[in-house]
Amino acid sequence: MSARIERRAVLQGALVLAFSLAVPPGHGAQTAPGKLPGDLQRNPQLDAWLRIGADGGVTLKTGKVELGQGVLTAFAQLCADELDIELSRLVIVSGDTRHSPRQGATAGSMSMPEGGTAVRAAAAEARSLLLAMAGERLGVPVTRLTVQDGTVTDSTGGGSITYWRLMGGRTWNRKATGTVAPKPASARRYIGRPIARVDLPGKLSGEPSFVHDLRPDRLAHGRVVRAPSQGATLLEADVASVRELPGMLGVVRDGDFLGVIAEKEWQAHKAATRLAASARWREHARLPEDPYAWILGQKTQDTVIAHAERPEGPAPARALEASYRRPYVMHGSIGPSCAVAHWDGDVLTLHSHSQTIFETSAAIAKMLGLPAEKVWGRHLSGSGCYGHNGADDAAADAALLARALPGRAVRVQWSRQDEHTCEPYGPAMVTKVRASVDAAGNVLDWTYELWSTSHGTRPGGEPGNLLAGRSLAEPFPQPIPRNGGPPNYAADRNAIPLYAFPGRRVTTHFVTEMPVRTSSHRALGAHANVFSIESFMDELAHAAGVDPLTYRLRHLEDPRAKDVLRKAAALLGDSARPPHHGRGLAFARYKNLASYCAVGLEVFVEPTTHALRVTRAVLAADAGEIVNPDGLTNQLEGGLIQTLSWCLKEEVRHDTRRILSRDWSSYPVLTFSEVPPVEVALIDRPGEPFLGAGEAAQGPTAAALANAVFDATGLRARELPLTPQRLAALRKTAGQ
Repeated sequence: MSARIERRAVLQGALVLAFSLAVPPGHGAQTAPGKLPGDLQRNPQLDAWLRIGADGGVTLKTGKVELGQGVLTAFAQLCADELDIELSRLVIVSGDTRHSPRQGATAGSMSMPEGGTAVRAAAAEARSLLLAMAGERLGVPVTRLTVQDGTVTDSTGGGSITYWRLMGGRTWNRKATGTVAPKPASARRYIGRPIARVDLPGKLSGEPSFVHDLRPDRLAHGRVVRAPSQGATLLEADVASVRELPGMLGVVRDGDFLGVIAEKEWQAHKAATRLAASARWREHARLPEDPYAWILGQKTQDTVIAHAERPEGPAPARALEASYRRPYVMHGSIGPSCAVAHWDGDVLTLHSHSQTIFETSAAIAKMLGLPAEKVWGRHLSGSGCYGHNGADDAAADAALLARALPGRAVRVQWSRQDEHTCEPYGPAMVTKVRASVDAAGNVLDWTYELWSTSHGTRPGGEPGNLLAGRSLAEPFPQPIPRNGGPPNYAADRNAIPLYAFPGRRVTTHFVTEMPVRTSSHRALGAHANVFSIESFMDELAHAAGVDPLTYRLRHLEDPRAKDVLRKAAALLGDSARPPHHGRGLAFARYKNLASYCAVGLEVFVEPTTHALRVTRAVLAADAGEIVNPDGLTNQLEGGLIQTLSWCLKEEVRHDTRRILSRDWSSYPVLTFSEVPPVEVALIDRPGEPFLGAGEAAQGPTAAALANAVFDATGLRARELPLTPQRLAALRKTAGQ
């Protein structure tokens, strides 16, 4: 039996009785101030995480949300093991701004390192407190107590008592100390096992699980009329022509924001369509014909993020250099964004599939001129995400329309065209790399430069980062984008190679202008940076006449990095390849501090049409201690497949005014029949920190694909996606 996500708690809130917890004298004295594990540091109160109900239920509260990555299942495994309870007894409340700890965005492969670590520590400390209380009540030392599913028993026959009798629904009323060690591996039941995802049964059986399914009583439906291009100004619209349509409840015009509300969804759609046909906009020619030439010609903020002078030694024998390019890429969420908002005249209740439910709720409160606590954000699953898609903007749309119709919940459903043309894209990037090598081909000096616009324009509490916020008659200005965080954080994620090069210089050229709206996209800059670094390492290996695996191992010092490379290479094999087939290998440690991942691909390139097909994929990963091997495997396999789609097909197309990729025909993605068999090997490290793996496969997969194409054809592909047309142009240039 598994834990469950409490949808009633998500939809209605939870009642928490506020009584003080009596802690036995002499137990749990607060230690000297120190850094608490993971997200406990900013949410130290145990009540923020756990509630033991009088009815025998245990509630785990988390600010991290389920995006399809299985994180709530992993949290449940950690909590149940550390508390010694059955999974079926556990209820999870997730992403609720009133009842969950504030943990920031569910992003960056940080849910397990920060959130999982906190859940484990909080549950371990709660168990310790409960045992001390039980020992006090039973009059026996804690060393004589055992626990089975929340029942504490004196092992010598002196009686028993349950957690729920000890707590009775009261609060902990204390801060965590972070001093209780987790249980040893030998005492665990759930950690390390492939427990089935807690969120899947309802989704697979058709239960209302997604925000798209939410249908509160007296629900109204809203639609927003979109500008035809970014930055367009609304001159006029025939509002009168739709006011008398059947089912109409209102038309909302505020500056360039134009929306309708109706009793039924089809009525809202028809009204918005008619209104869009009457609208006149002033458009601006602002999109670059060549995004790569544009970004190289912009004013940049230059930061040297890594620099080391090579010690004196022999002069380099030769130098090699190359440049790589990645286009604008969509999230391409399978389900277009949706949100439901309800304004009762005092509080706005907002249901959204945002990855940043706290920060988005704060931005919407500011947009509406409300105190932050007057917007109650509640996460419900969406269909596809992995980055900053349209979820936050749909939530802002719903909030503005709901404010115009007090007392009714308003549901805003984006169309496919809305999602494709209005979501923030993954940025186009250009990189340049140069290496000087010795006579044996070993790297002596490594110089790497990257050019990118922002990878981080999530709402962050600022309405200027919402489409609706910038569209109002009194618009909120968009904050000037920053390349926030330390090196390896955003545009320059994984730009610093893990290899031990004697001399290195890595420079970020950050462009604050954004002709095309961009923001967080799975792996951020790591996709382009690892693609560039690992493609170039392959070039260097071939130039030196050295096997690419051997060449990488020669430049690595980290033994765990070597382990995943050897594992992936062994899975890929070294047997002879048929004509026009090739194999490629690539590796990275995500952010140089998260999971290690090596990918091997085998491809076939049809010699006449240049059609490229991936015939086999292997992946080896080290994510530290494994909580759920099935969930981890799914994350890595999903990341690999998504990246193949990016690298084989995906590219946002536009002219000088408008986005032209408006549907799945004009923005094709990988189909089921094109997905290769994928073999995943995991290296478990019990006792090691959780490393996070949701974005580890992106960069290595891209480079492995390009390296396999070279092995099959002799062509060096340095621009994504690797379409037949692009490969044909490369062959023509090469004169083959």
